Parts: sequence; structure tokens; C-alpha cells
Amino acid sequence: MLKPQDVVLLLKIVARGPEPWSYSQLAWELGMSASEVHAGVRRTAESGLLHVDQGWGVPDARGLDEFLVHGVRYVWAARPGGLVMGIPTGAAAEPLASALPSTGDPPTVWPDPDGGLRGLSLEPLYKSVPVAARRDPVLHELLALVDGIRSGPDRVRDLAVRQLRKRLGTSGAGVLSQVRTLRGGGAASTSNSYQNGKEKRRLHR
Repeated sequence: MLKPQDVVLLLKIVARGPEPWSYSQLAWELGMSASEVHAGVRRTAESGLLHVDQGWGVPDARGLDEFLVHGVRYVWAARPGGLVMGIPTGAAAEPLASALPSTGDPPTVWPDPDGGLRGLSLEPLYKSVPVAARRDPVLHELLALVDGIRSGPDRVRDLAVRQLRKRLGTSGAGVLSQVRTLRGGGAASTSNSYQNGKEKRRLHR
């Protein structure tokens, strides 16, 4: 069964683009343990959301699109809480913030004592999200878009879906399209390649 940190893991791989990854790299960049990353790769591969082949994995763009747009907000609903200091997300973060008119409502933030914005608390998908977002601005945008889908009103959700699909490549050229092109037209393997142990030893570093 998928866990919320698996969504963060998949979005991190999207954010890295065509660059190969290793478990140790992902663990540090996400603020997770190596065992958490291993388990997440296994779960996402078994679910069909990640194709692991020849040593590294590429998310299935269409499957990830469907899950993020139609599933995540029901499985891990997000509702704003009280006022806290934190890091902007959802409509308060880019790329949504500059594309939406100001409403005068408090922004939504991931609670973080080192955050620079006071707003309504929105629980992140995983506890290490603030750390991971600081380390990777592209990941921050992707996570904010997912939060826009999880918690936003219709106008925010619609814009978040369009922006997310641009990045997934499901509405044209995007990061995952670039990855598939570099790999010769697509990730043909399924989760069986993970289960059969075909990934390169490099991934276990």
C-alpha cells in the first residue's frame, strides 16, 4: 500500500529530471533514511507508478497524473489549521502565487519554526517536506502544486492541475518527456524489473 512519503519520493525523481539517481542521494535530498527510500521505491514500483530498469527509475507520467489529480486529495486530504510560522505552499507558493489574484486570505504554510511566513498551517505529505523543499526549489513547486490540488478551491485546483501536467509532460513536453527521450522512447519495463532484481548495484549505495 502506498504511503504519503511515496508521493514525495516520486515528485523528487520528477524534479531531478533526466539525471540518474541513487538511494543515498535521494535519502539525503529528501531528509529520509535510506531504508525509507528503498521501501518507497519498492512500493511505487509494485503499484506501477515507477518503472525501474537498468539501474534507476522513471515515474509513469500518466499513472502519476491520474493519481495526483484524482486520488491524493481523497486519500490524504489537507485542511488548513491555525496560524503558524512556516514555508508557503499551495496558492501561497510559486507557480500559483503569481498567477492568482490576491484574496486577502491568510496564506497556507507548512509549519516550520524557521519559515519566514505566517499563515494557516497545512500538514505536509511527510514530515521532511520542509527540509526537502529548501534543498530543491523545483520539488518545492511540485509539492505546492499537489497541495493546491489537495486543499484549494476549484479555481486553485484547476490551475494547479494545469501547471502540474506541464511538469509531468502529460499536457505536452515536460520533464518526464525529456527522460523518456533520453532513454530511447520510454520505460518499457514494469515493476517486475524491480522484483526480479535487475536494478544496478549503484542504487544500493
